[in-house]
Amino acid sequence: MSHPYRLFVSLYLLSVLAGACSTTQPLGSSTTDTAIVAGMKIDPPIEAPTDRVKGAQKLVLAGGCFWGMEAVFEQLRGVSGVVAGFAGGTAATANYDTVSRGNTSHAEAIEITYDPQQISYGKLLKIYFLIAHDPTQIDRQEPDRGTQYRSAIFFANPEQQQVATDYIDKLNTAHIFSQPIATQLVPLTKFYTAEDYHQNFIDRHPNYPYIVQYDLPKIARLRQQFPTLISKSSS
Repeated sequence: MSHPYRLFVSLYLLSVLAGACSTTQPLGSSTTDTAIVAGMKIDPPIEAPTDRVKGAQKLVLAGGCFWGMEAVFEQLRGVSGVVAGFAGGTAATANYDTVSRGNTSHAEAIEITYDPQQISYGKLLKIYFLIAHDPTQIDRQEPDRGTQYRSAIFFANPEQQQVATDYIDKLNTAHIFSQPIATQLVPLTKFYTAEDYHQNFIDRHPNYPYIVQYDLPKIARLRQQFPTLISKSSS
């Protein structure tokens, strides 16, 4: 068994190294199991036929600390890569230390590369709204506060924007959540990759306290509610 002091020091050093997401007390979430079950009955709007979409596609989403967002979408069949990074600001401020001060235009975000022949944009949005984060919170997510933790879809084209807009309207009309969805729809200018130590963070630090408390439960709910969407390599 680890010595308590040694364990404390190890966790402290890891938090310094990783520039850890906040570890304050949780603020509560509207994404309850009841909301997830109800939301599963609301399908995203019909998209363009997949035969009109050639090759791998990209989607940039923000929804709180990018560690958990990355880990959720890495589980999915048809997703070939997920990168943690920043979106919404300039190259000059696209680094973790600066973004963490909360005075840039950046949000912690992820860039998803996916095959629309295997998983649709709409299905990715469904996971985003029902599993990956609480879309009703404004400039915060779980224990983290600040505009860098806002909920946002950085759309790459008018179709992504329209499908997301219509889906949000459907979820709000059905009162899936206890509060209206606060997700911003913002045109993507550029996505900036975060520092190496943020990439695949959960795979490398599965016992990190923040991960255990806030992110592993999301993965468990994903596997329980959407088993057919899980990649075999993630099983």
